[in-house]
Amino acid sequence: MGVLITLLVVCAVAGLVLLALSLRNVQQYEKGVVFRFGRLLPDIRGPGLRVIRPIGDRMRKVSVQTEVLGIPPQGSITADNVTLTVDAVVYFKVIDPVKALVNVRNYRAAVSQIAQTSLRSVIGRADLDTLLSDRNHINAELKKVMDAPTEEPWGLRIERVEIKDIALPESMMRSMSKQAEAERERRARVIAADGEFQASQRLTDAAATMADTPGALQLRLLQTVVDVSAEKNSTLVMPFPVEMLRFFEHQSNQGGDRAAESDGRRERRSDRHAALTAGAVIPEPATPVPALARSVSLPGEPAAGRAEVARERRDNWPTRRDAEGALGG
Repeated sequence: MGVLITLLVVCAVAGLVLLALSLRNVQQYEKGVVFRFGRLLPDIRGPGLRVIRPIGDRMRKVSVQTEVLGIPPQGSITADNVTLTVDAVVYFKVIDPVKALVNVRNYRAAVSQIAQTSLRSVIGRADLDTLLSDRNHINAELKKVMDAPTEEPWGLRIERVEIKDIALPESMMRSMSKQAEAERERRARVIAADGEFQASQRLTDAAATMADTPGALQLRLLQTVVDVSAEKNSTLVMPFPVEMLRFFEHQSNQGGDRAAESDGRRERRSDRHAALTAGAVIPEPATPVPALARSVSLPGEPAAGRAEVARERRDNWPTRRDAEGALGG
Protein backbone atom coordinates (compact mmCIF):
# COMPACT_ATOMS: atom_id res chain seq x y z
CA MET A 1 0.00 0.00 0.00
CA GLY A 2 2.81 2.40 0.84
CA VAL A 3 4.57 1.60 -2.44
CA LEU A 4 1.39 2.36 -4.40
CA ILE A 5 0.99 5.68 -2.70
CA THR A 6 4.60 6.53 -3.40
CA LEU A 7 4.15 5.63 -7.06
CA LEU A 8 1.05 7.79 -7.34
CA VAL A 9 2.86 10.68 -5.77
CA VAL A 10 5.76 10.33 -8.19
CA CYS A 11 3.39 10.16 -11.16
CA ALA A 12 1.57 13.24 -9.95
CA VAL A 13 4.79 15.16 -9.54
CA ALA A 14 5.98 14.03 -12.97
CA GLY A 15 2.66 15.07 -14.48
CA LEU A 16 2.89 18.49 -12.89
CA VAL A 17 6.43 18.92 -14.17
CA LEU A 18 5.42 17.90 -17.69
CA LEU A 19 2.42 20.24 -17.54
CA ALA A 20 4.64 23.07 -16.43
CA LEU A 21 7.00 22.37 -19.28
CA SER A 22 4.12 22.25 -21.75
CA LEU A 23 2.55 25.58 -20.85
CA ARG A 24 3.83 28.89 -22.32
CA ASN A 25 2.46 32.35 -21.66
CA VAL A 26 2.54 34.68 -24.70
CA GLN A 27 2.00 38.40 -24.09
CA GLN A 28 -0.30 40.57 -26.17
CA TYR A 29 2.63 42.33 -27.90
CA GLU A 30 4.41 39.05 -28.71
CA LYS A 31 4.21 36.23 -31.21
CA GLY A 32 5.30 32.65 -30.47
CA VAL A 33 7.29 30.66 -32.98
CA VAL A 34 7.61 26.92 -32.18
CA PHE A 35 10.46 24.69 -33.32
CA ARG A 36 10.00 20.94 -32.99
CA PHE A 37 13.32 19.14 -32.94
CA GLY A 38 14.76 22.14 -34.82
CA ARG A 39 12.03 22.18 -37.44
CA LEU A 40 9.79 25.25 -37.76
CA LEU A 41 6.11 24.62 -37.20
CA PRO A 42 3.81 26.59 -39.51
CA ASP A 43 1.47 27.76 -36.77
CA ILE A 44 2.30 31.06 -35.11
CA ARG A 45 1.10 31.12 -31.52
CA GLY A 46 -0.83 34.21 -30.52
CA PRO A 47 -1.10 35.87 -27.11
CA GLY A 48 -2.40 33.80 -24.17
CA LEU A 49 -1.59 30.49 -22.48
CA ARG A 50 -0.26 28.07 -25.10
CA VAL A 51 0.55 24.36 -24.82
CA ILE A 52 3.47 22.73 -26.53
CA ARG A 53 5.08 19.36 -26.26
CA PRO A 54 7.34 19.21 -23.24
CA ILE A 55 9.88 17.16 -25.10
CA GLY A 56 11.20 18.23 -28.49
CA ASP A 57 9.32 21.58 -28.78
CA ARG A 58 10.97 24.98 -28.18
CA MET A 59 9.17 28.30 -28.40
CA ARG A 60 10.77 31.65 -29.32
CA LYS A 61 8.87 34.81 -28.51
CA VAL A 62 9.23 37.78 -30.82
CA SER A 63 8.06 41.25 -29.87
CA VAL A 64 5.99 43.04 -32.50
CA GLN A 65 6.21 46.43 -30.81
CA THR A 66 7.84 49.39 -32.50
CA GLU A 67 11.44 49.48 -31.43
CA VAL A 68 13.69 52.54 -31.29
CA LEU A 69 17.27 52.21 -32.38
CA GLY A 70 19.74 55.06 -32.04
CA ILE A 71 22.40 55.41 -34.72
CA PRO A 72 25.77 56.55 -33.35
CA PRO A 73 27.33 59.71 -34.85
CA GLN A 74 28.66 59.07 -38.33
CA GLY A 75 31.33 61.18 -40.00
CA SER A 76 30.57 61.81 -43.64
CA ILE A 77 31.39 64.13 -46.56
CA THR A 78 28.58 65.82 -48.44
CA ALA A 79 28.33 66.24 -52.21
CA ASP A 80 29.89 69.72 -51.96
CA ASN A 81 32.91 68.38 -49.98
CA VAL A 82 31.89 69.48 -46.48
CA THR A 83 32.92 67.21 -43.62
CA LEU A 84 30.29 66.81 -40.90
CA THR A 85 29.01 64.42 -38.24
CA VAL A 86 25.41 63.21 -38.26
CA ASP A 87 23.46 61.01 -35.85
CA ALA A 88 19.94 59.69 -36.33
CA VAL A 89 17.24 57.47 -34.83
CA VAL A 90 15.37 54.59 -36.48
CA TYR A 91 11.87 53.34 -35.63
CA PHE A 92 11.11 49.80 -36.83
CA LYS A 93 8.92 46.81 -35.99
CA VAL A 94 8.72 43.09 -36.80
CA ILE A 95 5.95 42.23 -39.22
CA ASP A 96 7.00 38.61 -39.90
CA PRO A 97 8.40 36.81 -36.83
CA VAL A 98 9.44 33.76 -38.85
CA LYS A 99 11.68 35.75 -41.21
CA ALA A 100 13.07 37.82 -38.34
CA LEU A 101 14.18 34.62 -36.56
CA VAL A 102 15.14 32.41 -39.48
CA ASN A 103 16.59 34.74 -42.14
CA VAL A 104 18.74 36.96 -39.90
CA ARG A 105 20.60 36.06 -36.75
CA ASN A 106 20.31 39.31 -34.83
CA TYR A 107 17.92 41.64 -36.56
CA ARG A 108 18.57 44.56 -34.15
CA ALA A 109 22.30 44.61 -34.91
CA ALA A 110 21.53 44.14 -38.63
CA VAL A 111 19.21 47.15 -38.64
CA SER A 112 21.85 49.21 -36.85
CA GLN A 113 24.50 48.42 -39.45
CA ILE A 114 22.12 49.04 -42.34
CA ALA A 115 21.15 52.38 -40.82
CA GLN A 116 24.77 53.51 -40.45
CA THR A 117 25.77 52.63 -44.00
CA SER A 118 22.57 54.10 -45.46
CA LEU A 119 23.07 57.33 -43.50
CA ARG A 120 26.60 57.81 -44.87
CA SER A 121 25.43 56.96 -48.39
CA VAL A 122 22.49 59.39 -48.42
CA ILE A 123 24.51 62.24 -46.91
CA GLY A 124 27.24 61.70 -49.49
CA ARG A 125 24.72 62.29 -52.29
CA ALA A 126 23.24 65.49 -50.80
CA ASP A 127 24.79 68.93 -50.48
CA LEU A 128 25.00 70.93 -47.27
CA ASP A 129 22.15 73.33 -48.06
CA THR A 130 19.73 70.48 -48.78
CA LEU A 131 20.81 68.67 -45.63
CA LEU A 132 20.16 71.72 -43.47
CA SER A 133 17.00 73.05 -45.10
CA ASP A 134 15.19 69.92 -46.37
CA ARG A 135 15.34 67.39 -43.56
CA ASN A 136 12.08 65.73 -44.63
CA HIS A 137 13.53 64.83 -48.02
CA ILE A 138 16.65 63.34 -46.42
CA ASN A 139 14.56 61.35 -43.92
CA ALA A 140 12.34 59.97 -46.68
CA GLU A 141 15.39 59.00 -48.70
CA LEU A 142 16.89 57.20 -45.70
CA LYS A 143 13.66 55.29 -45.11
CA LYS A 144 13.50 54.27 -48.75
CA VAL A 145 17.10 53.05 -48.77
CA MET A 146 16.64 51.04 -45.55
CA ASP A 147 13.30 49.47 -46.54
CA ALA A 148 14.73 47.60 -49.52
CA PRO A 149 17.05 45.17 -47.66
CA THR A 150 14.97 44.78 -44.49
CA GLU A 151 11.25 44.49 -45.22
CA GLU A 152 11.05 41.62 -47.67
CA PRO A 153 14.07 39.47 -46.68
CA TRP A 154 14.03 40.04 -42.90
CA GLY A 155 10.36 40.71 -42.16
CA LEU A 156 11.08 44.15 -40.66
CA ARG A 157 9.34 47.42 -41.46
CA ILE A 158 11.17 50.72 -41.12
CA GLU A 159 8.47 53.06 -39.92
CA ARG A 160 10.46 56.24 -39.56
CA VAL A 161 13.99 57.60 -39.76
CA GLU A 162 14.89 60.97 -38.23
CA ILE A 163 18.17 62.88 -38.29
CA LYS A 164 18.72 64.18 -34.76
CA ASP A 165 21.76 66.42 -35.02
CA ILE A 166 24.26 67.71 -37.58
CA ALA A 167 27.64 68.78 -36.21
CA LEU A 168 29.51 71.24 -38.44
CA PRO A 169 33.14 72.36 -38.17
CA GLU A 170 33.85 75.67 -36.46
CA SER A 171 35.12 77.30 -39.66
CA MET A 172 31.96 76.33 -41.52
CA MET A 173 29.78 77.67 -38.71
CA ARG A 174 31.60 81.02 -38.83
CA SER A 175 31.20 81.19 -42.61
CA MET A 176 27.48 80.43 -42.35
CA SER A 177 27.01 83.08 -39.67
CA LYS A 178 28.74 85.67 -41.90
CA GLN A 179 26.55 84.63 -44.82
CA ALA A 180 23.40 84.94 -42.72
CA GLU A 181 24.49 88.37 -41.44
CA ALA A 182 25.19 89.57 -44.99
CA GLU A 183 21.80 88.29 -46.12
CA ARG A 184 20.03 90.14 -43.31
CA GLU A 185 21.95 93.33 -44.12
CA ARG A 186 21.00 92.99 -47.79
CA ARG A 187 17.33 92.63 -46.89
CA ALA A 188 17.52 95.68 -44.61
CA ARG A 189 19.06 97.76 -47.39
CA VAL A 190 16.46 96.59 -49.90
CA ILE A 191 13.64 97.44 -47.49
CA ALA A 192 15.15 100.88 -46.79
CA ALA A 193 15.58 101.57 -50.51
CA ASP A 194 12.01 100.48 -51.18
CA GLY A 195 10.80 102.85 -48.48
CA GLU A 196 12.80 105.72 -49.97
CA PHE A 197 11.36 104.96 -53.40
CA GLN A 198 7.79 104.95 -52.12
CA ALA A 199 8.43 108.17 -50.19
CA SER A 200 9.84 109.83 -53.32
CA GLN A 201 6.73 108.83 -55.26
CA ARG A 202 4.50 110.33 -52.59
CA LEU A 203 6.59 113.51 -52.51
CA THR A 204 6.36 113.75 -56.30
CA ASP A 205 2.57 113.49 -56.12
CA ALA A 206 2.49 116.11 -53.38
CA ALA A 207 4.72 118.44 -55.39
CA ALA A 208 2.48 118.06 -58.45
CA THR A 209 -0.59 118.86 -56.34
CA MET A 210 1.09 121.93 -54.84
CA ALA A 211 2.17 123.09 -58.31
CA ASP A 212 -1.43 122.94 -59.50
CA THR A 213 -2.64 124.86 -56.43
CA PRO A 214 -0.33 127.80 -55.56
CA GLY A 215 -2.00 128.37 -52.20
CA ALA A 216 -1.04 124.86 -51.05
CA LEU A 217 2.64 125.78 -50.97
CA GLN A 218 1.92 128.76 -48.76
CA LEU A 219 -0.20 126.62 -46.44
CA ARG A 220 2.59 124.08 -46.23
CA LEU A 221 5.04 126.84 -45.39
CA LEU A 222 2.79 128.09 -42.61
CA GLN A 223 2.38 124.54 -41.28
CA THR A 224 6.16 124.18 -41.16
CA VAL A 225 6.43 127.43 -39.22
CA VAL A 226 3.79 126.18 -36.77
CA ASP A 227 5.66 122.89 -36.29
CA VAL A 228 8.93 124.70 -35.62
CA SER A 229 7.36 127.19 -33.23
CA ALA A 230 5.64 124.41 -31.29
CA GLU A 231 9.01 123.24 -29.97
CA LYS A 232 9.51 126.60 -28.19
CA ASN A 233 12.83 127.38 -29.83
CA SER A 234 14.43 130.79 -29.52
CA THR A 235 15.32 130.79 -33.23
CA LEU A 236 12.64 130.69 -35.90
CA VAL A 237 13.73 129.34 -39.28
CA MET A 238 11.83 130.72 -42.28
CA PRO A 239 12.17 128.67 -45.47
CA PHE A 240 13.21 130.71 -48.51
CA PRO A 241 11.93 129.64 -51.92
CA VAL A 242 14.63 128.15 -54.08
CA GLU A 243 12.97 129.53 -57.23
CA MET A 244 13.61 133.08 -56.07
CA LEU A 245 17.29 132.33 -55.55
CA ARG A 246 17.49 130.91 -59.04
CA PHE A 247 15.79 134.06 -60.41
CA PHE A 248 18.34 136.33 -58.72
CA GLU A 249 21.20 134.16 -59.98
CA HIS A 250 19.85 134.32 -63.54
CA GLN A 251 19.51 138.12 -63.37
CA SER A 252 23.03 138.52 -62.03
CA ASN A 253 24.47 136.36 -64.83
CA GLN A 254 22.64 138.41 -67.49
CA GLY A 255 23.88 141.69 -65.93
CA GLY A 256 27.46 140.44 -65.94
CA ASP A 257 27.26 139.43 -69.60
CA ARG A 258 25.88 142.88 -70.59
CA ALA A 259 28.62 144.67 -68.59
CA ALA A 260 31.35 142.59 -70.22
CA GLU A 261 29.92 143.30 -73.69
CA SER A 262 29.78 147.06 -73.06
CA ASP A 263 33.33 147.09 -71.72
CA GLY A 264 34.52 145.35 -74.88
CA ARG A 265 32.80 147.92 -77.08
CA ARG A 266 34.33 150.80 -75.11
CA GLU A 267 37.80 149.31 -75.44
CA ARG A 268 37.44 148.92 -79.20
CA ARG A 269 36.22 152.52 -79.55
CA SER A 270 39.13 153.86 -77.48
CA ASP A 271 41.64 151.91 -79.57
CA ARG A 272 40.14 153.29 -82.82
CA HIS A 273 40.16 156.84 -81.49
CA ALA A 274 43.80 156.52 -80.43
CA ALA A 275 44.75 155.23 -83.87
CA LEU A 276 43.01 158.11 -85.67
CA THR A 277 44.69 160.63 -83.39
CA ALA A 278 48.15 159.19 -84.14
CA GLY A 279 47.47 159.31 -87.93
CA ALA A 280 47.79 155.59 -88.47
CA VAL A 281 46.04 153.92 -91.35
CA ILE A 282 43.19 151.83 -90.13
CA PRO A 283 43.02 148.63 -92.08
CA GLU A 284 39.82 148.07 -93.90
CA PRO A 285 37.96 144.93 -93.15
CA ALA A 286 38.72 142.24 -95.59
CA THR A 287 36.22 142.00 -98.40
CA PRO A 288 34.84 138.51 -98.62
CA VAL A 289 35.83 136.73 -101.74
CA PRO A 290 32.84 136.12 -103.97
CA ALA A 291 31.74 132.69 -104.64
CA LEU A 292 33.05 132.92 -108.22
CA ALA A 293 36.59 133.56 -106.94
CA ARG A 294 36.70 130.28 -105.12
CA SER A 295 38.65 127.47 -106.63
CA VAL A 296 36.67 125.43 -109.05
CA SER A 297 37.83 121.88 -109.39
CA LEU A 298 38.13 120.71 -112.94
CA PRO A 299 38.38 117.09 -113.91
CA GLY A 300 42.00 116.07 -114.27
CA GLU A 301 43.42 119.32 -112.78
CA PRO A 302 46.02 118.71 -110.03
CA ALA A 303 45.40 119.96 -106.49
CA ALA A 304 48.47 122.28 -106.51
CA GLY A 305 47.29 123.96 -109.74
CA ARG A 306 43.86 124.60 -108.30
CA ALA A 307 45.40 126.24 -105.22
CA GLU A 308 47.61 128.57 -107.32
CA VAL A 309 44.67 129.64 -109.53
CA ALA A 310 42.57 130.45 -106.47
CA ARG A 311 45.42 132.46 -104.87
CA GLU A 312 46.02 134.46 -108.13
CA ARG A 313 42.35 135.31 -108.50
CA ARG A 314 42.17 136.47 -104.90
CA ASP A 315 45.29 138.69 -105.27
CA ASN A 316 44.10 140.29 -108.53
CA TRP A 317 40.59 140.96 -107.31
CA PRO A 318 40.05 144.75 -106.78
CA THR A 319 39.57 145.84 -103.20
CA ARG A 320 37.21 148.54 -101.93
CA ARG A 321 40.08 151.07 -101.63
CA ASP A 322 40.91 150.63 -105.35
CA ALA A 323 37.27 151.08 -106.24
CA GLU A 324 36.99 154.31 -104.18
CA GLY A 325 40.22 155.64 -105.81
CA ALA A 326 38.88 154.96 -109.29
CA LEU A 327 35.63 156.74 -108.49
CA GLY A 328 37.44 159.63 -106.94
CA GLY A 329 39.76 159.94 -110.01
